[in-house]
Amino acid sequence: MKETAIITDIKAGKNPRVQRSNLFLDGKFAFSLENELVLKEHLKVGAELSADQIERLGGADNKQRCLNSGLRFLAYRPRSEAETRERLKKKGFAEGEIEKSIEHLKRLDLLNDAAFARYWKENRDSFKPRGQRLLKAELRQKGLAAPVIEAAVETTDEEEGAYRAAARKAVSLSALEFPEFRRRLGSFLQRRGFDFAVSNRAVKRLWEERTAAADEGEAARKNQK
Repeated sequence: MKETAIITDIKAGKNPRVQRSNLFLDGKFAFSLENELVLKEHLKVGAELSADQIERLGGADNKQRCLNSGLRFLAYRPRSEAETRERLKKKGFAEGEIEKSIEHLKRLDLLNDAAFARYWKENRDSFKPRGQRLLKAELRQKGLAAPVIEAAVETTDEEEGAYRAAARKAVSLSALEFPEFRRRLGSFLQRRGFDFAVSNRAVKRLWEERTAAADEGEAARKNQK
């Protein structure tokens, strides 16, 4: 490689979703860089680059690409640190680049395992209630440490969660008699991570509510006659 080269052109990459620029040195395409890096390094046509500068730009570009990949991964929803690290490994980035990106994302508070655990638990509570057993297993799969998991799930109201989960499922079981209703709804709740006792109380509560509603409906029909 020549000791120095002149930037003769900087062109936007063809893929608009990938924010990169193509650099031409001495009239020939040389390499591409992340747009942020082009701006950060104040690169422009006519600038002279040494061989050392070109090598340094290559290393800096890898770091920037790694960071940007992490940012895109986190743009969809919160992620755990372990999930993000695994994603960057699959993208082929070097361990040193990954660790620097992880630390950068943590400084920006975009990676926070405690916050992620709370998010996951609250999301489950709202849309797909889980028992503590299954919730802990899910968070372990996300690579979270035991103390972080325990802190996140300690406020889980299993009785209320089991009831809400069962209430949604019970709609599809409304035509069943009690033995089958109890068996199928109880099995559903135990697959959701609720233990037998909690599941049984939720099933019993729903059946009693269903029976009471049926009795009220029957009484109302009689009064109309």
